[in-house]
Amino acid sequence: MTPKYKRILLKLSGEGMAGESKTGIDMTVVEKLAAEIKRVHEAKVQICVVIGGGNFFRGAKNAGAQMDRSEADQIGMMATVMNALALKAALKNMGCAATIYSGLVMPQVCAVYNFRDAIQSVAAGEVVIFAGGTGCPYFTTDTGAALRAIEMHCDVIMKATQVDGVYSADPRYNADAVRYDEISYDEVIEKKLNVMDMTAIAMTRDNAMPVMVFAQKEKDAIIKAVCGEAKCTIIKQKG
Repeated sequence: MTPKYKRILLKLSGEGMAGESKTGIDMTVVEKLAAEIKRVHEAKVQICVVIGGGNFFRGAKNAGAQMDRSEADQIGMMATVMNALALKAALKNMGCAATIYSGLVMPQVCAVYNFRDAIQSVAAGEVVIFAGGTGCPYFTTDTGAALRAIEMHCDVIMKATQVDGVYSADPRYNADAVRYDEISYDEVIEKKLNVMDMTAIAMTRDNAMPVMVFAQKEKDAIIKAVCGEAKCTIIKQKG
């Protein structure tokens, strides 16, 4: 393995934690992800991780007349903490040191996010898992991932999704969707491509943080992504 990056922010899909059941946590799937992360960690890559909570609850989707958006988002943030705990447990069982920092204050469960402590943990070689989003409603885990990647001075955000890159439309439902090998932040915004929310894209653009989008289910997907060998789309500033 010849890593292309020294420090990464890995954004994992919450749905990807559920496996074929589509909901909850499938520990067999989590263990496979943890094994890949461990191999990348052993190659001396410093790793930060953000996991979505879509396998349990999506605040923006589930908010409505019966629930305030702020409360719905808090449920979604707690879902990301559950996923983070599962990943940490799998890594720990494999002998890979990992620490969780949460933007949502839950001191009995995990450490409260603090920039100085988190960056020391990353530099010390621990896998750092960021949970609880930003701790504030109305911000997605994509925005949380962009924020943490910028704060941790990562080289790239690696966004693992259900498809192998950025398309003009969802290829799972549109056979005519066009795939991009490379695209600029501004093109993503102009074309309103549904790869990350616009706040996250604007943050990555303004801080020149490249984003790699690849398929989470592919064999050795994370390893290939770190080595620059994955089938993917790179979002970056052109020119």
